[in-house]
Amino acid sequence: MNILKFRKPSRYINHEVNSIKKGTPLLRVALAFPDIYEIGMSHLGLKILYHIINGIDYASAERVFAPWPDMKAYLEESGSPLASLETGRPLREFGIVGFSLQYELSYPTVLAMLRIGGIPVRREERGPGDPFVIGGGPCTVNPAPLEPFFDAFLVGDGEEAVLEMAELWRQWKASSGNREDFLRALSGVEGFHVPGEGQERVQMRVVSSLDDAPFPVSPAVPYTQIVHDRVNVEISRGCTRGCRFCQAGMVYRPLRERTPGRILRIVEESLRNTGYDEVSFTSLSAGDYTALRPLLRAVNNRFSDRHITISLPSLRVGAVQKDLLREIRQVKKTGFTIAPEAATERLRAVINKEFSPEDYEKALHALFSEGWLNLKLYFMIGLPSETDDDIEAIPGMVLQALRIAKKYTRKHVNITLSISPFVPKPHTPFQWSGQESQEELERKVGYLRERLPRKGINLKVHDRTMSLLEAALSRGGAETGDLLLELCRQGAYLDGWTEHFDRQKWEAAFDKTGLSPEGLASRTFERGEPLPWDGVDIGLKKEFLWREHEKAMRGEWTGDCSTTTCHACGLGCKSGEFLSREDVGFQRRSHQETGRFSPVKVRVRFSKTSPLDCLSHLELTTALLRGLRRAGVPLVYSEGYSPSPRVSFGPPLSVGIGGLQEYLDMEVYPPFDPDEFIERINHHLPEGLRVEDMAFVFGKVPSLTSFITLYEYEVRFPEDAGVDLGFMLRGGGEFRENLHKFDIMGGKRVKLQLLDRPEKKVKVREMLEGLFGMSMEELKVIRTGLFGFRKRWITPMDLVKVPAGGS
Repeated sequence: MNILKFRKPSRYINHEVNSIKKGTPLLRVALAFPDIYEIGMSHLGLKILYHIINGIDYASAERVFAPWPDMKAYLEESGSPLASLETGRPLREFGIVGFSLQYELSYPTVLAMLRIGGIPVRREERGPGDPFVIGGGPCTVNPAPLEPFFDAFLVGDGEEAVLEMAELWRQWKASSGNREDFLRALSGVEGFHVPGEGQERVQMRVVSSLDDAPFPVSPAVPYTQIVHDRVNVEISRGCTRGCRFCQAGMVYRPLRERTPGRILRIVEESLRNTGYDEVSFTSLSAGDYTALRPLLRAVNNRFSDRHITISLPSLRVGAVQKDLLREIRQVKKTGFTIAPEAATERLRAVINKEFSPEDYEKALHALFSEGWLNLKLYFMIGLPSETDDDIEAIPGMVLQALRIAKKYTRKHVNITLSISPFVPKPHTPFQWSGQESQEELERKVGYLRERLPRKGINLKVHDRTMSLLEAALSRGGAETGDLLLELCRQGAYLDGWTEHFDRQKWEAAFDKTGLSPEGLASRTFERGEPLPWDGVDIGLKKEFLWREHEKAMRGEWTGDCSTTTCHACGLGCKSGEFLSREDVGFQRRSHQETGRFSPVKVRVRFSKTSPLDCLSHLELTTALLRGLRRAGVPLVYSEGYSPSPRVSFGPPLSVGIGGLQEYLDMEVYPPFDPDEFIERINHHLPEGLRVEDMAFVFGKVPSLTSFITLYEYEVRFPEDAGVDLGFMLRGGGEFRENLHKFDIMGGKRVKLQLLDRPEKKVKVREMLEGLFGMSMEELKVIRTGLFGFRKRWITPMDLVKVPAGGS
């Protein structure tokens, strides 16, 4: 399979730094993510399980992502099964296939991956040779829609449960039992729901100590840019704010914090092992982390000389304060997100989102006075008891942000307003409420479009049909299983992507099954009525959730139980029981300050070969820069708003073209020994990238891009290709201007020298496809040399190793 024929081939090559490939383990687990590589590789849970399972001596974990539609079409047409990245093993040949269930609209993609992977979609059709299909993630708190397709579900935290599952599988394998024996045993493990095993109620699994829970410090580093392309450290899990719309805030109780010392060690090791230059502290409410400010100060003090950026996810309004912003901005200012959710105090009381207009104004003043230029504001529409007054207040809050921004800065400020329809979720105080009608949501969105100015505000509205279907599936029961099966037959796939969401397929599936999306999404439940998700016990009492529902309808607040009093939710924990009380203390810098020496410039010659010849120029530069950081190269950074390494690259290589003599220039702080760093850098570069030579650049020399004008390529043709090279002997036709020299090296190989002319620059793809009548993807192309003219053609390395103009 030639992956160059597919969009972003770097999704499929594996060979990432820190990826793991084990020999012949007893248990092979496929960690399947029902979305594309860029989304799945951003998910921290997948990284944690990958680390834990690969740490078991008899087991291995391999990654499987949903292929982009062009790759999916190829697999279906060719009959090739969906396979893992690490070994290319078909999905059907694993012992366990674990799906991460993060989003309801990914359910059809789950079924499509099973089908393409050669696994029977319905669990009742699987036999002795099929893997066990197990689901995990937040969607498992209502497993009913997926029960016909999954052998088991892990509800809650997986760090400990996955170890018990693996050991149970090993014992079952040794006993030569049947499928039912393993599933029956698994149903006895806390946290596992096994359909058909008669479990009355499954208790959600909870890890009490984050410090004791395994955490990956050497995650696989992708080549293509992913959604969260940085070191992500979970500083806490759970939330006690009690927002009544927030499923995660209810489900992941109690609040547990990782200690600052443990976090600092994770950051140190992760930066060293990945080469990232940004750290994100993730949490449901990062601003409430007990030692947040001391932690940020410690990280900045230890890592600021490496130009490491700190970012935080969306902060609650009351947490946005100047001292916090100053710690975040020490290296550079990233975008900032605030989620007011509702624009009036009355509605905020309904949803228990506690902040005042004064808090909001103070947050805006702090943010823009500290120089931020990018702000995202998140609001929901269709919340229970919402009125037109609540909607009409949203533009006022947005325009207030714009006014305050203009007060502090003369620069262009980007304010993005994101509007999402409210989706009532299981295990929340609003689980009894239905979603508002599509007509009402449409009317409210129309009002906002009319009231907001066209300039200065970027309005983004989540697709209302997709929110309707999310609500239908999140609140659905067993009846939705037939709907999902019909969607699989219709070919629904990657429905979380607006460009791939096919409304007609969903409409056809609903018509075929006789179900109504509006009926499922908008239905309300009475207090004593059974709920489809009653078989899952998340630890919160149903009575507590109903009390919160009633308080919401009265507009009454419920305080944060970690700072006020216990509200008898059912967990039975002590207030603040799992919060960190550790003092961060003074953290000295991990590297000696290097700025006392004047920077020097170094020219680097490197090669890019298989399997990384499929990288784009941006992916190549990113991979090299991360390799330089892993190797500890003392890079010099630019000044200003967004510091970056002073590294410049030679002419870019197209996707699919290798290079044997490529170049970059970098500024570094001495002392710097080229021989020592060649060895060190190569130790930290992945297979396919290698530094071949280094030399200091003294005096004034032209940049790589201005010096290089001659490019040498070797082109190899497929064995079965009939290529007539006679036209080259006649001068190359319309491409003769740029065709400097050529050499036919047999019928299947040609060496070309292509020359930039002032009036016509070399366009490699256009020239090669025009010369040989084949697409680039059919050719094997390697750039073997780069040259500039100084009385004769010399390489960029010759230019700095001998006096310019020398012989």
